[in-house]
Amino acid sequence: MRRVSRMVRPINAVMQPASNRQRNDVDAVFDKTVRRAEAASGGSAAGDEAFVEEYRFLMRQIAAVPTVSGLGWTGIVGDIRGRMTNRFRVRRLLAEHPEIADEPIERPIIVTGLPRTATTLAHKILARPESNRAPLMWELQATDRADIDPAIRKRRIKVATQAAKFGHGFSPVLPQIHPMEPESPEECVFALPHGRNWLVCFRMPGYRDWLASHDFLPDYRYYRQVLQVLQFGGPRKRWVLKSPYHMEHLESLLKVFPDATIMWTHRDPGTVMGSWCSLMETGVALCNREYDPHQIGRDWLEMLGDMVRIGRDVRARLPRERVVDVSYHQLTANPYSELPGLFAKLGMPWTGADEDNLRDVLARPGMKRGHEYSLAHYGLDVDMVDHTFGDYVRMVHNMRG
Repeated sequence: MRRVSRMVRPINAVMQPASNRQRNDVDAVFDKTVRRAEAASGGSAAGDEAFVEEYRFLMRQIAAVPTVSGLGWTGIVGDIRGRMTNRFRVRRLLAEHPEIADEPIERPIIVTGLPRTATTLAHKILARPESNRAPLMWELQATDRADIDPAIRKRRIKVATQAAKFGHGFSPVLPQIHPMEPESPEECVFALPHGRNWLVCFRMPGYRDWLASHDFLPDYRYYRQVLQVLQFGGPRKRWVLKSPYHMEHLESLLKVFPDATIMWTHRDPGTVMGSWCSLMETGVALCNREYDPHQIGRDWLEMLGDMVRIGRDVRARLPRERVVDVSYHQLTANPYSELPGLFAKLGMPWTGADEDNLRDVLARPGMKRGHEYSLAHYGLDVDMVDHTFGDYVRMVHNMRG
């Protein structure tokens, strides 16, 4: 399986000298990035100094990665610039229209669970009913009011589509294992400022340690503002949100969305680890000149194990009705029989339109993930996975029925 296209190596060779110079003067690059974000957003970094300095720290951490490639550096600088642009735009819109802060975000559905556990399937199905709504990829990258000029909307979708095609061009396998679709429901990580998603392409022990003590409450408060902006000027619907990383931040999330219902998907961790590490290797291969697959395995086994442990600890203190458990195996084996019951638990009717939508979603090429992977390639085995996840393995097995 070719993870990156043949053109990546020569492009990196050309870009490497410039990226090395920028990494050696990372603060100047960051300051320029802030100025460009301000100009693009029509907003300002003034008053948001804590957020800006956190991103300065993040860029320094990335610059210190010894294996970062020219493409990897250029891509991550663009990502940081885009996120700051979006942040400054959201803050500007809130200043111009204070009434946005009064938009209610009521009874959201939060889809979470280990990655590669059918969260994408569930997200797309739950977001389709007329009364529901999920943030789309392009909206999380270029947040604006629901009633923005259609010409601006069209232009932003075009930019997001071109960026997705660009990424797919550099990694031919990506559309097969995790397609990027700008006009489809997307994970919350595209708008949340911090999280383990920044460790997908780069190994940064310093940033990982920083995350362990980071207060995620301000991050989720900002994300609520993103949703309020997207809702302003349009119909109010029930939001359907998704990210595996919500699993370890349920405490902060529920302080910001106190009436949320958590939908937690479950799958055998051994299968999850192989599939997830394969996806991680694709990102790492694209953004680094060299890497160790065994290191990918060790790092993510520990991180995913921590995520489940933290999530289960918080979940044990929640009322039982706040969490709806879903077995990956049952959902994917019998979606037409499983989803009506799931909808009922979430207080939603199951209609003929929902059944038609399920048929359409299952027919999409991106829902058929046929890539190959193995635990051994990442230095892992079943015993290591079982030891890390403990009795969670038995719980998932029992859910299969």
